[in-house]
Amino acid sequence: MQRKLQDYFIIAFKGIAMGAADVVPGVSGGTIAFISGIYEELLESIDNLNLSFFKVWKTQGFKIAWNKINGNFLLSLFSGIAISIFSLAKAIKWLLFNEPILLWSFFFGLVLSSILFIGKQIKSWNLPVILLLSLAAVGSYFITIAEPFASPDSNLYLLFCGAIAIIAMILPGISGAFILLILGAYQTAINTVDDLLQSVITLNFELFKDAFIKFLMLSVGAVIGIKAFSKILNWMFKNHKNLTLAILTGFMIGSLNKIWPWKKVLEFRTNSHGEKVPFIEQSISPFNFEGNHQLGLSIVLIILGFLTIFILEKIGSKKG
Repeated sequence: MQRKLQDYFIIAFKGIAMGAADVVPGVSGGTIAFISGIYEELLESIDNLNLSFFKVWKTQGFKIAWNKINGNFLLSLFSGIAISIFSLAKAIKWLLFNEPILLWSFFFGLVLSSILFIGKQIKSWNLPVILLLSLAAVGSYFITIAEPFASPDSNLYLLFCGAIAIIAMILPGISGAFILLILGAYQTAINTVDDLLQSVITLNFELFKDAFIKFLMLSVGAVIGIKAFSKILNWMFKNHKNLTLAILTGFMIGSLNKIWPWKKVLEFRTNSHGEKVPFIEQSISPFNFEGNHQLGLSIVLIILGFLTIFILEKIGSKKG
């Protein structure tokens, strides 16, 4: 495919939109790719990205190898994704600390709308679909109330989280951030990205070393996950779309407990910065919340989050 320079700027902009989606729990980068018309090209390009690149480079030259993996497309897209993630990380980190109820309210609205968006794509409702949806919902709910089996600051755990979260980029539906949230590593990932950026700006080597190792673990995990699962997930989506969508829908329904804005902290942990942060939390009624429950503004933000997905859906339907 012959593209001009401005075409790659447009692809980078689509990458920025995908990055923004994957930073926010509830909106899928895969959904943005689908709406913007690059979903199939992305899947094919990822599938072509393997060790044979070096073999072709050696025998036929770098230019042919680069074109074979659609390198310009991938570089433009992932540059946009990286710009978006690093730009938004600081703002979300601030909101997580200063306005958690309002932030989670917006995310809750996003997920509610995403459930309807994915559920509407299930074309045939039968016993296997209903059974898988129910099992996924129950299973994901128990995941949200289970005690994490490792600290979110553990490098091996971050490797695992990166491998699982990247699946969201392959299938429209669940964002990578949402997977990290369920696994309890969302705040750690946001802090890692922000710390990495701050360490470069302030030339803080110790902060850079710690943040870089965590970022590397997430990135290596993502590479492992995308290569290990891309073919399987793509095959499932093409051959068993209804069942796959049922699992995704059920997973998100059961996970609403995790993203509920009003929480009571049952247990704290100390993070890598020596700060006490919530470790195990319980969802409670806003009227039982100690302090300002911000219910009115929270409802507004839930509605706003819900409408965000609705607008994206309308954009996508107009494109089709």
